[in-house]
Amino acid sequence: MNLLNQNIVEISKQSAEKLGFLLIDVSFRGDERNRIIEIYIDSETGISTEDCARLSDEINTILDEQNLISSNYRLDVSSPGVDRPLKYLDQYKKHQNRKFEIVYESGEQIRKEVGKLDHIEDDVLYFYINNILTPVNFNQIKSAKVLISF
Repeated sequence: MNLLNQNIVEISKQSAEKLGFLLIDVSFRGDERNRIIEIYIDSETGISTEDCARLSDEINTILDEQNLISSNYRLDVSSPGVDRPLKYLDQYKKHQNRKFEIVYESGEQIRKEVGKLDHIEDDVLYFYINNILTPVNFNQIKSAKVLISF
């Protein structure tokens, strides 16, 4: 990652934390003439469009003040959405009692299961998998996605 992108990630992280959000990801698309910066944030209570606008304003102000980007750019701020895997332990809290597809290490095996998140204790998540309460340490999770029920 180049120095400009590193600076933008750091500004995004500091701004998100200042406003009480968790920075999930920053991605860069386009080229030097038409740069697109996508920022994904989350919180324990979810993210509203107003939250995205507040963070966008904060980051745009800093980028303009520091004159970091001399060309055109577009800044998109949004929540990661349910189709993106969860990356941080804090993201799981608001998804208790929801179904997940999880891939995790179990001894020497990698398991892929569907389970309902029952509760969290420290860094251990407890899923009901096949009607059995199964503890999974956060560090063992390779990927986890919330499954949407209709």
